[in-house]
Amino acid sequence: MVFSSLTFLCLFMPIVFLLHSVLPSIKAKNVLLIIASLLFYAYGEPIYVLLMIGSSLLNYGCARWAGHNPQKKNKAALVVAVVANLAVLVVFKYTGMLVSTWNSMTGFEIPIPVIALPIGISFFTFQALSYVIDVYRGIVDVQKNYFSVLLYISFFPQLIAGPIVKYRDINEQISTRSVTMDAVAKGLRRFICGLCKKVLIANTIATVADVMFSTNIGTLSMSAAWLGALAYLFQIYYDFSGYSDMAIGLGLMFGFHFKENFLYPYGARNMQDFWRRWHISLSTWFKEYLYIPLGGNRKGKGRTALNKIIVFFLTGLWHGANWTFVLWGLWHGLFLLLETYIPLLKKLPRVISHVYTLFVVTIGFVVFRADTILEGFSYIGRMFSFDFSSALALEQLTPWFIVMFVVACVGCAAVKPLGDRLRHAFEGATISKGYTAVSATLYVLAFVGLFWCILRLSSGAYNPFIYFRF
Repeated sequence: MVFSSLTFLCLFMPIVFLLHSVLPSIKAKNVLLIIASLLFYAYGEPIYVLLMIGSSLLNYGCARWAGHNPQKKNKAALVVAVVANLAVLVVFKYTGMLVSTWNSMTGFEIPIPVIALPIGISFFTFQALSYVIDVYRGIVDVQKNYFSVLLYISFFPQLIAGPIVKYRDINEQISTRSVTMDAVAKGLRRFICGLCKKVLIANTIATVADVMFSTNIGTLSMSAAWLGALAYLFQIYYDFSGYSDMAIGLGLMFGFHFKENFLYPYGARNMQDFWRRWHISLSTWFKEYLYIPLGGNRKGKGRTALNKIIVFFLTGLWHGANWTFVLWGLWHGLFLLLETYIPLLKKLPRVISHVYTLFVVTIGFVVFRADTILEGFSYIGRMFSFDFSSALALEQLTPWFIVMFVVACVGCAAVKPLGDRLRHAFEGATISKGYTAVSATLYVLAFVGLFWCILRLSSGAYNPFIYFRF
């Protein structure tokens, strides 16, 4: 477990930010951020912080090897980096799954090893690997300063749950960046927005999702099953996009500009559009480093279909050592293929296209949430059981849940144009020029939200981010 939420909010983050603000040079600021990031990770993972440091050393060395002679690509360096990084993932994340699957297929009873999963290993491994690949391709120059690479891999705002940042997007910011009062204000506001998404919306809705998915599936009515599925649909979005907002906001406060990771995904009109909006850093990673190298859509329809299936198989597997995640990935890949070969699916009327997309995404997340594939199918069966008893569903509809559920519906897609106008209204304001009435109001609301979140966190309940386990 990393720092508790209250410790992070009230002690760690303010101290690191104040020290970063007063230090005179970029070099000193970077040293501070490296120390803070390692302490942040080591607080909950005292042993595995060595694994992360080892990963950074490995990829630093492979990048130096690959970039030793820019005129001649060194494929051996790339092979070593890919094999070593994937081996680390397999050992720490997938060993149990592989042994369990082998036992079930062969009847053997090989003891299943219990290996604690390092937090955020999928994120920092993919991040490090993308750096080596970009050096090999000549997209970025090799970084000769190891500590710059270590900062890139270990930077605490996005270390444990993304977004996956490419080195080429921040390499200049590591050595030359500036922090303005306006950027700090915007970053703090963005951080608070993400915190409110997590603490006020996701955590509230999660209580209902947890009840429904932990109840005996055979006793669920259709209304209860749908309520649980929709609750998880919103929980995972506000949980993960909330963390991404916090990471982007914190990065901005320290002078780093991270790319967006979500763009109203539940407003997508088809599955292809959904993956342009959902977990953008992961989808673009697989596109750049796997789909295109496999041939993309350049080698005929059959090869294109195979490439997409491979990508979404691995996208699902990336999320966790369980076949439910793989099935979730293949489910999305299937509908992307259907949209490729049945163009009508992309030309549906607007309302129908939104309903179709949300239906596919919701069903997929049921399997994603289930402990086993059988449980996922059984739960989906209850969603279409035509059992109209509603006692369990009605018990969950507390006034606070209803309010947060409505806010979740409105906030994820329904008022995108209004949300964009409000965002542009206060992003144009600066400290020196003064705030507009809209921006001033939104900043006040942000600090009210921060105070509210602190009160709720002070209850002592621990609700880790869903993507901490990936």
